[in-house]
Amino acid sequence: MGGAPVSVNLEESNALNAERLAYVGTLLNEAQTFIEQVYLPDLLAVASFYKDWGAIGSGLPNYLAYGDLPVHGYRDTGDFKFPRGAILNRDLSTVHEVDGKNVDQVKEYIAHSWYEYSTGDDSGKHPWEGETTLNYTGPKPPYEQLNVDEKYSWLKTPRWNGNAMEVGPLARMLVAYASGRKEVIELVNGTLQSLNVPVAALFSTLGRTAARGLETKLIAGWAQEFYQQLLSNIKNGDTRMFTRDKWEPSTWPSEAKGVGLSEAPRGALAHWIVIKDEKIENYQLVVPSTWNASPRDPKGQRSAYEAALIGTPVHNPDQPVEILRTIHSFDPCIACAVHLYDEKGRYIHQIDTF
Repeated sequence: MGGAPVSVNLEESNALNAERLAYVGTLLNEAQTFIEQVYLPDLLAVASFYKDWGAIGSGLPNYLAYGDLPVHGYRDTGDFKFPRGAILNRDLSTVHEVDGKNVDQVKEYIAHSWYEYSTGDDSGKHPWEGETTLNYTGPKPPYEQLNVDEKYSWLKTPRWNGNAMEVGPLARMLVAYASGRKEVIELVNGTLQSLNVPVAALFSTLGRTAARGLETKLIAGWAQEFYQQLLSNIKNGDTRMFTRDKWEPSTWPSEAKGVGLSEAPRGALAHWIVIKDEKIENYQLVVPSTWNASPRDPKGQRSAYEAALIGTPVHNPDQPVEILRTIHSFDPCIACAVHLYDEKGRYIHQIDTF
């Protein structure tokens, strides 16, 4: 295998070499310049004309972040750039511990979803025990509206300790703020001061939109940190791109359970897997849009999208741009939350939106 390309090789044209690394550095510099000189100034300039939206679209009082961007590797869950935690009732004095392996913390419900559980539609299941059995009971198209007192969605309804949670940039920033992260606190407080709005404005459509921009600034700076760490590692001879601890199949367990918690751009993302007899017995994932866009649970609790629209003033019902403004603040993606196939793996149906 001598001379074959490897993941990192400063002299190899088909690998991550010195020229490519320098180009990455150039792109990071350009991105940071654009964010600081164009994106954020424009965002704050526009936001100054929509301060009233600091009191609209608040929705849920609960926020969940799985944490991401580890400083010392993914096994060190205690040192993330974006910390892991949950906030309840907008109490920024307390950050609750989040554990994906705790079967009592995360459960999915289907009381208003087109599925059925062997234990009944009002029961909740941790993803390790999850079931995905289709059971469409909705109206036949064409129809004007769905009956929200019955089943009305293909999304399951996840809950954290029984609470409906918002996930995404706002949740990440609030958990980091409440966790005492100095650079987050300084950036958030500085932005609130420049807009002359109170902390309560964070819990809104305006706050949600601003959080996306503020975290972009933070990430651009952190990307520079990670880039310099990569260069330093390479210079010191450390070119590892993966760990070989479990590389050989002979080291794999015949039975195991696992979960991976991370932060996607839209929010908390987790995959759960159960392995039995060296085969995947169950695989479930709960994506950000499932948290935010899901239907009501058996107790009638609304999820983030529905809750955020309560009390939204609509100037023209025929052109409800105010509703779109709040939903867009979540960066919606229903396609992320539901994928339908037949038993042979083919798409059942596809709908294009414009």
